[in-house]
Amino acid sequence: MKGNEIRERYLRFFEERGHLHLPSFPLIPKDDPSLLLIGAGMAPLKPFFTGKVEPPRHRVVTCQKCMRTGDLENVGRTARHHTFFEMLGNFSFGDYFKQDAIQWAWQFLTEELQLDPERLYVTIHPEDKEAYALWHETVGLPDERIYKLEDNFWEIGEGPCGPCSEIFYDQGESFGTGPENAMGSDGDRFLEIWNLVFTQYNRTKDGQYEPLAKKNIDTGAGLERLAAVLQKKRNNFETDLIFPLIERAAALAGTKYNTSAETDVALKVIADHSRAVTALIGDGVLPSNEGRGYVLRRILRRAVRQGKLLGINQPFMAELVDLVIDLLGQGLPDLFEKMAYIKKIAASEEARFQKTLDQGSLLLQEKIDAAKEQQKTSLSGEDVFQLYDTYGFPWELTEEIAAEAGLAIDIDGFKTAMKTQRERARQARAKVSAKVATPDTTRLAGAGKTADETATASEILMLGRDGVEIESASDGESVLIILATNPFHAEGGGQLGDIGELQSATGKVEITDTKKNPDGTIYLLGEVTEGTIERGAEVTLAVDTERRHDMARNHTATHLLQAALRHVLGDHVTQAGSVVMPERLRFDFTHPEPLSADELKAVEAEVNERILAGISTNIRELPIEEAKALGAIALFGEKYGNIVRVVEVPEVSIELCGGSHVRNTGEIGSFRILSESGIGSGIRRIEAVTGHAAYRLAQQDTNDLAQAAELLKARPQELLEKLEKLLAEKKELAQELSSLHQAQAKDQVGDLVKNAVTQDGLRIASGVVEVADVQELRALGDMLKARDDIQALVLGAQIGEKVNLVAMADATAVARGIHAGNAVTGAAKVAGGGGGGRPDMA
Repeated sequence: MKGNEIRERYLRFFEERGHLHLPSFPLIPKDDPSLLLIGAGMAPLKPFFTGKVEPPRHRVVTCQKCMRTGDLENVGRTARHHTFFEMLGNFSFGDYFKQDAIQWAWQFLTEELQLDPERLYVTIHPEDKEAYALWHETVGLPDERIYKLEDNFWEIGEGPCGPCSEIFYDQGESFGTGPENAMGSDGDRFLEIWNLVFTQYNRTKDGQYEPLAKKNIDTGAGLERLAAVLQKKRNNFETDLIFPLIERAAALAGTKYNTSAETDVALKVIADHSRAVTALIGDGVLPSNEGRGYVLRRILRRAVRQGKLLGINQPFMAELVDLVIDLLGQGLPDLFEKMAYIKKIAASEEARFQKTLDQGSLLLQEKIDAAKEQQKTSLSGEDVFQLYDTYGFPWELTEEIAAEAGLAIDIDGFKTAMKTQRERARQARAKVSAKVATPDTTRLAGAGKTADETATASEILMLGRDGVEIESASDGESVLIILATNPFHAEGGGQLGDIGELQSATGKVEITDTKKNPDGTIYLLGEVTEGTIERGAEVTLAVDTERRHDMARNHTATHLLQAALRHVLGDHVTQAGSVVMPERLRFDFTHPEPLSADELKAVEAEVNERILAGISTNIRELPIEEAKALGAIALFGEKYGNIVRVVEVPEVSIELCGGSHVRNTGEIGSFRILSESGIGSGIRRIEAVTGHAAYRLAQQDTNDLAQAAELLKARPQELLEKLEKLLAEKKELAQELSSLHQAQAKDQVGDLVKNAVTQDGLRIASGVVEVADVQELRALGDMLKARDDIQALVLGAQIGEKVNLVAMADATAVARGIHAGNAVTGAAKVAGGGGGGRPDMA
């Protein structure tokens, strides 16, 4: 039975039993910064299991694409380790429980797939009497095929948990008969094909297990494993889901599967990793040096290196992507739409790594040879770090190559070298930063909570300077201030902190910045401009409202910009950083190549359309799970509390954000892109202006246009036509001038040939010529040298303030002792300069 048919039968089987078929979720967790990649069928369904989000139906079935890299080194070396795989799963959210889950699993395996019931074994938790009764009495499994194991219990700390029951298939004695292949061991004979998790308890903080009011079912069956069993293959790689990739890689390498153990490993790695690369890029992951991007980069580079070891010296990833999509497309049809994009990213990263591999491999081999000569058993951490820092060699790749040479690596030493470099970088940043030392604010944690007003009254809780608390500050002194509450927004989310003014009965402070400590305490930085201020004083506060409104325009514009970029370029676009200033905005995002002029125009137009539409923004605080359920975009790596601030531009954008925003998109005024550039591998940057800055830019453009029109004696609307006409005239004049120069050159060549002298049987031309530049002088020399009646030449020309010389000699002249370089050297001395060159040209 083909893999695609197994998938279809599974989904249809559970749909017929009241399950809603949900398509596979992306590998990137939807707005869940705590999770790197989806690694199990239940992972994207967590909000349904916890009850924080109501499921679309209480019975759901999926075939979920998954990614795991914890055992990367085992891929290709065991029968069933993969990075990318598909997980079949049926789920119940407070609906059916153990009886239906067990009976349906048995029915699907024995009736739908027609597996031999005598080859099926199960494991249960020793205390799960209900599961035992169902397997033994309802299904009819004998005791000798029911194994009670203590670790058949699923839990992760506090929260929902419960026992599980795993179903195994006996592949036969040909897979092994020793103790390592006994049921419950890690051998290949008994293959786990399905896991049924019965979530029936809630584990409390004190370790107690309380029954859940609503019990859940979470199951998972590996599609590749079922295919291996049904197709009677010794490993997952030989199934129809993967083996065509092995055959294609073998053909590219000019080898065959089953040639040798190491060749087979390399072919399996390439096949597995090409599936992972295709799926990751298809879901918007781009190669980088951190997070998901690093997972992709590491997997792709590992595949490329295995190809290199097999002798594949030409690029091959794009060709494999084609085949991967053919194989996965029935279950993941969206891959067909993204094929060209996926191939482009894969090919670009492969080319980049080939260069890295060629350069770094030489240095790595030198270090391996040196280590062996010195009878060392490992490469030093410093060597591993040098390869990483200089050539971009991931330490895992160095470890793999070193292992092939019988060496380990000093991973602790590598981490120390990495830490040392980061510390040096941190110290360097500290030297150039104007960071203010803050006193210990532990006792005031969370103080200074920002209010929405732009002017208010408050009380000074703390004054500080140079890292210590002070009681007062006088005119001209810098000061740090913590208030009970204040209207100033702290720097965060890329937005600069507010500035403004603070005034007490005895003094005034110009606020130059607003910051936030890790404990949540907001503090103001400023300078006393009048009198004295004291701790405990009552103060009035006023924010620079024009500056804040300018930043609000730019901040909301970044949200509109991200939405437009995702619409124009694709869902792979994610925010990689931003800076929101009063005068402009800067937005960094993931994309593999420069934007075309048409793409930039489309992005700018879309943002301006949203501005002109005058859409009212919706800003509110929600529990984080509810915000995620609404589809709010969160920044990966950003830490969020239980309650988050959600900024929504209805039907356009919804993001978690704590910054300043306009109440209506019309307040932005207009949006102009200033520049688009690359700042790193796969990261682009757009700088833009809005509001007043965009208006000033438009005014400047209008003024420049008017001045240009005046210079060209034309109306602004006629400028383009006038410029085209001038450029055409310029081109025509240049052609005429070139023709004149050519005619002049021919005349000069004729005179030089006429006046050439014969010496020892060689015709030598020499003289002073008139040319516009060095290129014309060399062209004149080439014309003479091309003639059969000239064997050598020396020409001179006055170009500006400088005398230039050129000498040439053909093979006959060089053989007879003529040296063009020496001729120029001699002539240059007479002219008061220097020079030289090759025997045939100088």
